[in-house]
Amino acid sequence: MDTCLFCQIANQERPGKMVYEDEQAVAFEDINPKAPIHILIVPRQHLATILDATQADDRLLGHLLLVANRIAKQIGIAERGFRLVINCNSEGGQAVYHLHLHLLGGRPLSWHPA
Repeated sequence: MDTCLFCQIANQERPGKMVYEDEQAVAFEDINPKAPIHILIVPRQHLATILDATQADDRLLGHLLLVANRIAKQIGIAERGFRLVINCNSEGGQAVYHLHLHLLGGRPLSWHPA
């Protein structure tokens, strides 16, 4: 998807402060953080929403969770705690239509998602 912001960042066509890269995924700092640590974990494969994932994507989805674990451990928030969020479609708060996980942490997080 030539016009997808996250595809462009994953392909290094647009800047992003990368914290992780492999052949399946990239992770970079959110430009509008909602917590002291706010990292986006993005598959290189373009899936607009989580609803576009199929059984064929099960390994990729698992990989994204393992990437989140790895990053949380590397940046020192794993033991204190963190939150993973996937937004889906407009009422779910999705702003960029490329599946991504938000890794949030660095402070105690309250629960008021709506």
